Amino acid sequence: MRINLGSRLHFSFPQDTPMVAVLNVHYSHFGDLERPDFMVSSPSVPLESYRDGFGNWCTRLIAPAGDFELTTDGIFRDKGEPDPEAPDAVQFEVQHLPADTLVYLLGSRYCETDLLSEKAWQLFETTAPGWARVQAICDFVHGHVSFGYEHARATRTASETMTERKGVCRDFTHLAITLCRCLNIPARYCTGYLSDIGEQGPYPPGDFAAWMEVYLSGHWWIFDPRNNTRRIGRILVARGRDAADVPLTQTFGKNTLMNFSVWANKIQEKQSVKILTKGRS
Repeated sequence: MRINLGSRLHFSFPQDTPMVAVLNVHYSHFGDLERPDFMVSSPSVPLESYRDGFGNWCTRLIAPAGDFELTTDGIFRDKGEPDPEAPDAVQFEVQHLPADTLVYLLGSRYCETDLLSEKAWQLFETTAPGWARVQAICDFVHGHVSFGYEHARATRTASETMTERKGVCRDFTHLAITLCRCLNIPARYCTGYLSDIGEQGPYPPGDFAAWMEVYLSGHWWIFDPRNNTRRIGRILVARGRDAADVPLTQTFGKNTLMNFSVWANKIQEKQSVKILTKGRS
């Protein structure tokens, strides 16, 4: 399956402003890009790329005063299969976890493990550790929180989502991550493309999505508390402790996001037709 993916963000800046953008497909999937999603700016400015401490592709630039656009557009080769699952995956005891997973047990900007630890154990202590416990957390968050773009708020934390019971996909994800960490399950925040392939319409406007990865049986597994289903065409852009580590754009000065568009669409392949001509004998 081939997927055309990309984004276009249109800003207005009152003055020249430093900026960092995290909009390219994660380096671990670079080999799946048939056409790389190189970033293009309009007007054109120098772009400097680097990888941050979580392995995400980042781009530094200075956005000029006035209207400014960033665009990515590529073709991704996808297996066309739903997110993998392993219902028998087990949870490791903390002392047996790899050292590099331990940071994903700690509280972070949007994931206040200290505030939700007692509630997490009240809700899930009797669930079986491992895959079943993580799925129980996703079931709870999916049913507890109401989704709506009108509920978006950049400062909402996991504990506030628990209380307010509303939010967008990042809020669902922050709450599920926090509950996992409270139960000693390493969990990290992911953002990227999520296609509508295999889903029933009507489809919402294109946007970047958020989900989480949890560490079970020695592997990181995808869970999506917002949609709570295994999806086709999920393509990682960045991962970190929470959304504070992976802002799609970080500007160091005033700006206005005028509009944006995001797409991840299956490319319909043209079928070749052979015409057979019967020759004369």
